[in-house]
Amino acid sequence: MSENPELAALVAACHWIGQKGWCPATGGNMSVRLDEDRCLISESGKDKGSLHQDDFLRVNIADNHVPSGRTPSAETGLHTLLYRRFASVGAVLHTHSVNATVLSRVEKSDALVLEGYEMQKSLQGQHTHLDRVAIPIFANDQDIPALAARVAAYADTQALRYGFLVRGHGLYCWGDDVAQARRHLEGLEFLFQCELQRRLLEAK
Repeated sequence: MSENPELAALVAACHWIGQKGWCPATGGNMSVRLDEDRCLISESGKDKGSLHQDDFLRVNIADNHVPSGRTPSAETGLHTLLYRRFASVGAVLHTHSVNATVLSRVEKSDALVLEGYEMQKSLQGQHTHLDRVAIPIFANDQDIPALAARVAAYADTQALRYGFLVRGHGLYCWGDDVAQARRHLEGLEFLFQCELQRRLLEAK
């Protein structure tokens, strides 16, 4: 595979994510867009903290076909959905942090609303802590096409920005490129930790 600066940046981001403990065992999956028709996504069963460039597989965005015949992440369909729906999306990160997983279960509504945090400005287009940032929550489903269809239906009627949570599962977030996706991930994880600690303190 020829040198790709964005893929190199994604591999570095995966190692950083692994050090953070946000993708334990072989959980999570990461991808980067190659062009309008293709993306690269992490191979199934790989430890994200020790990935190499050769651990990413070319996938056709339109139909999830993998020319190499190797096995990509089982959740490839959620990545390709985002690439099809949003031409600006250049990278997608899916993690399984404790904070994201627990909050997705504690919050009983269909969205986690973040408000009043200065770090909301880590998200592209957010300029004040006074805004409300809603991160949608979808019920977990082993049927990825069905889950992708629910995400697509949501995007048909409501803005889908930065990321979404899958209940009891984890976070999907994205950006125009790897650097922005990584910033959104770090910002959201900080906000999730603040929100979880706030709820725990208020419950005492």
